[in-house]
Amino acid sequence: MLLLACLFLSGCLAFSPIRGEKDEFGHRIDGSTEDGRQTIVISPPDEGTNYRFFAASYESVVIRPALVMAENVGDGVPVEVLIKGSFPDSCSELHGVEQQRAGNLFLVTLTMRRPEGAVCASVLRPYRFYLGLDGLSKPGSYSMKLNDETHTFVIQPLAETDS
Repeated sequence: MLLLACLFLSGCLAFSPIRGEKDEFGHRIDGSTEDGRQTIVISPPDEGTNYRFFAASYESVVIRPALVMAENVGDGVPVEVLIKGSFPDSCSELHGVEQQRAGNLFLVTLTMRRPEGAVCASVLRPYRFYLGLDGLSKPGSYSMKLNDETHTFVIQPLAETDS
C-alpha cells in the first residue's frame, strides 16, 4: 500500500510544471498572499515630506513575455516583469521606475524612498511589483538591466503548426 502511494505521488510530481500558471504573462495577484507578500502600486510621495531616495532592493525577477500568435507576430508582443523583494523597514516604499530601451536592451531603474529623519521599525516587508516593459518586442534574445543586475530572456517565435 505504501509503495502504491509513493508511486502515485511521484507520478503527480513528475507532471508538475517548473514554471506555473502564476508565472505567465497577465497573471496578477492583488493584495497580499499567505506568505505576507503585498502587491505594490507606485503612488506619489506626500507633499511637504522630504525623502531619501535609493535603488530598490529585490530578491527575484520573472520576465513574462506574452505568447507570440499569428495576429501579433509582425508587431511584437508586450513583456511584463514580476519583481519580488522586501522593504527594509516600516517606512520605505517604491518611489518610481524609469525605462530606456536600446534595441534588445532594456535599462530599468527602480527606486525606493524613505522619509528623512523618520523613526521606522526594522522589519522586512515582502512585496511584489508588476512592471510592463516599454514597447513591443519581436521574437529574439533580450537583456534587461534592473538597477545593476542583468537578466536575459528570449521571446520564442511562433510555433509551427501542422495543417
